[in-house]
Amino acid sequence: MKYRLFTLTILAMTIISSLTAQELDIKKVKFYEHQLDDVMELIDVEELKSKLKEVELQFEKDPSEINKTRLGIIYHETALNLGFLSKTSFKGYSKKSYDVLSEIYLDNKTTRELLPFITSYRASALSLLGGETMKLGLVGDSFKLFEESIAMYGEVSYSPEFLRGSVAENLPWFFFSKRKFAKIDMQSIIYKQNKNSDYANWKIMSFVYWAWANQRQENRYRSQALTYLEKAIELDPNYKAGRQRAEELKAKLNK
Repeated sequence: MKYRLFTLTILAMTIISSLTAQELDIKKVKFYEHQLDDVMELIDVEELKSKLKEVELQFEKDPSEINKTRLGIIYHETALNLGFLSKTSFKGYSKKSYDVLSEIYLDNKTTRELLPFITSYRASALSLLGGETMKLGLVGDSFKLFEESIAMYGEVSYSPEFLRGSVAENLPWFFFSKRKFAKIDMQSIIYKQNKNSDYANWKIMSFVYWAWANQRQENRYRSQALTYLEKAIELDPNYKAGRQRAEELKAKLNK
């Protein structure tokens, strides 16, 4: 399969242009978010390995739309945490994730309330693929996919901005034109969360508050950064999200 944006079919572009965030059922978006939450943003390696086996078995027994989406996302998490720039048996999971999510995305029968997650994780998987294969043009392509996903679904789901911001903050310096989105996207999520406390869940907000502070370590932001780090810690009592990073950064800022 080719991965450049010009490979998007007319069908895919029709899907993009015909759907808007206003057409989505917000309750259904939240329902699917809960269905996917256990395969998103996994930081414990052993938990991830166990979840990978579980999700693959679930899909083998029941290749439903939701199980296929879960499969594409757990492949993304595997690529990010176990396979990125690795020569282990987990190498190649970015391609697996992109392929699976592309199949769902290009299917005009796909439930539209799943698209905020499918499109954002698909874009992130493409960026991981670009890094893994050293085809840096794919990283640029991934940001075009992110831009589409945010335009379509950023008002109803944190996922597009959160994933673009997460990718942006880990890019090398020469992607300076894209690294700026790390600050822009995390700030945007905080703004939307302040307007609507149901916009993002505790796990995501723990990461977001830590990321905001991590990106603004200058003295002029110190007070706000420490406030957000406290929030990141409070939201994550069991070290499932941003707490450890937040504690480390808090100690650094307090020196």
